[in-house]
Amino acid sequence: MSEAGDATGVSARVWERMRELVLEHHDSRKQVVDTLHMSFVKTKALRRVAARPMTLRELAAELLTDRPYATVLVDDLERRGLVERTVHPDDRRCKLVTVTEAGREVAATANRILSTPPESLRSLPAEDLATLDRILSGLRDSATA
Repeated sequence: MSEAGDATGVSARVWERMRELVLEHHDSRKQVVDTLHMSFVKTKALRRVAARPMTLRELAAELLTDRPYATVLVDDLERRGLVERTVHPDDRRCKLVTVTEAGREVAATANRILSTPPESLRSLPAEDLATLDRILSGLRDSATA
């Protein structure tokens, strides 16, 4: 096998292992759903709005969905008292979705769960963690450049 072909095979294998590790073995989304008693996509919407107020159009774009579905999500979050719609200060024709204090607390709970690394990662030697951090930081930086 050529060096380029081997690198492609290795990178595909590494990507699959990362996906498996995060999405199958240590998927904390179920814990979020069980703890908060709402779907993960609603939690994701709430976390986005908690980060900054946004219009339904902006929220739909953030969630990679359409506006009608974003409206359904916001309707439910509003019924739960987690967000509210207000008139946009720059465009009175638009509504701005903002988080309530209760919503901020729920979003913080979700963020705590999602940011807790699995034991298998916490138990790695410090040197391995530093190497992994350096590699992943480089990948993130090149992906956002």
